Amino acid sequence: MAVVLADLLDEQSVTLALQAQTCEEALREIIATMDCEGRVGEPEKLFAEVLARERVHSTFMGRGVAFPHARTNLVNQICLGIGRSRAGISFGAQGELAHLIFVIAVPQRMVTDYLTCVGALARLSSDEKTRSALDEAKTASEFVDVLRRGSVLLE
Repeated sequence: MAVVLADLLDEQSVTLALQAQTCEEALREIIATMDCEGRVGEPEKLFAEVLARERVHSTFMGRGVAFPHARTNLVNQICLGIGRSRAGISFGAQGELAHLIFVIAVPQRMVTDYLTCVGALARLSSDEKTRSALDEAKTASEFVDVLRRGSVLLE
């Protein structure tokens, strides 16, 4: 069964005001929210895997958006954590500022589902109106609703 972005969205895994000032701090802060319902049993190991991947090749995609991720045996299903930073978090060798950070943990076997998820997030976050609505969302519920409405249009 193919993954649907709307099914991965969880208000508890959305941080609208990241306290982090560095990439590492942001990843740790977001991954800490992904442990709801026990989906991520070893957040420190996941952090290490995501950070190692990020150091090999930045996942900053421009327009203030980054998709740090890890294909890992630490999860049984795709998990998504989201952070928003008004000030921006420095990502990549050029120090570009990411304002929206989508951390994805995906089981090794779910490559196609992972690509579907990232593709949907990339299309949504590349749309100026959607990014503006995400920036203006006052609650995690509003933020998730924007993504859900947008993901329905992609199906």
